[in-house]
Amino acid sequence: MTAFTIRVPDEVGERLNQIAQKLDRSRSYMAAQAIEEFVSREEWQLAEIEAGIAEADRGEFASDDDVARVVGKYVKATSRS
Repeated sequence: MTAFTIRVPDEVGERLNQIAQKLDRSRSYMAAQAIEEFVSREEWQLAEIEAGIAEADRGEFASDDDVARVVGKYVKATSRS
């Protein structure tokens, strides 16, 4: 297991302490959980971005008609008077 020290604003440290106390966990445990969740979310997001870039590099784009159909599902046409 890797150990390191981080600095956070006093308010954040106090909020972390309060959450840890309410959940009957150590501050270290709570910080480790937060970092683990952050790393997982960032890995997922970066993988999705990289996959999208790879699709674009292969020329895999939605057609104008495809985009219009999707937009049409969510945007009501405005009537002109």
